Amino acid sequence: MAKALCSSQMVPETYRGEGNLGSCIIALEMANRIGANVMSVMQNLYIVHGKPAWSSQFLIACVNASGKFSPLRYTMTGKANTDAQGCIAWATDKSGERLESPEVTIGMAKAEGWFQKNGSKWKTMPELMLRYRAATLFSRLYAPELSLGIHTDDEVIDIVEVAPVVTEPVFGPKKEKKAKVESVPAIEVPPTTTEATPPVTVEATVEPVAAPLPPAEEPPVTSTLDRLSALGVTPEQVVKFYNTNRSADKADAASIDDIPEQSWDRLLKPTMVARIKAVVV
Repeated sequence: MAKALCSSQMVPETYRGEGNLGSCIIALEMANRIGANVMSVMQNLYIVHGKPAWSSQFLIACVNASGKFSPLRYTMTGKANTDAQGCIAWATDKSGERLESPEVTIGMAKAEGWFQKNGSKWKTMPELMLRYRAATLFSRLYAPELSLGIHTDDEVIDIVEVAPVVTEPVFGPKKEKKAKVESVPAIEVPPTTTEATPPVTVEATVEPVAAPLPPAEEPPVTSTLDRLSALGVTPEQVVKFYNTNRSADKADAASIDDIPEQSWDRLLKPTMVARIKAVVV
């Protein structure tokens, strides 16, 4: 069965080919342990900074599908846009008892160092991250057999230190400044008192100035891969990073040519380049 999976084009690239036969066997074993479909495990088990990690959505789906609890719900606490803003994930068990996760707050995220991590989404999507982290803690407390001790992808990003944000311009040469050439007026020498000496006009000597260089143009979109390669990023890392972080409604990219053009604006951000370079192929 593992051989059939590694030869299929429907599985993520991480599991394709004879060289990834072992990864397929591990995915089969994990699917058997948690009672999930092997394709679901393959689609939601990522390698983030060299560590296996579940997607938060998959872990929530496992809790909801386990039959041990009612579907997970969330109670938002504290005042929005403050450190007191928080979330509690809860569900009821078969006896009707309400089970709650520990409260997760923005203050906790800052104290644990999650908020300041490069590549973390706590600053841009705090409400979603609060729900994800509360659901993860709920699973750790009441259904640890579902995660098998593996962190979620957003947890790994928060735990592992990644490269710092690059503040200098990354792509494209610096633009040359145009040379400024000023005209020098002729110098008129006043006539002497001797009538025989006519007025003399002396032309100032101006050193030749090179023609100004045209401003350097930004590299075309077609050179995106070349610019990534110049930063030490391989096409395999780019494809793997895209497949790992794509939206649920987007298909896997089999090669660099399958990545949509609209995704390159995000992939070329300095923070994204740092994360792509950390991908282990």
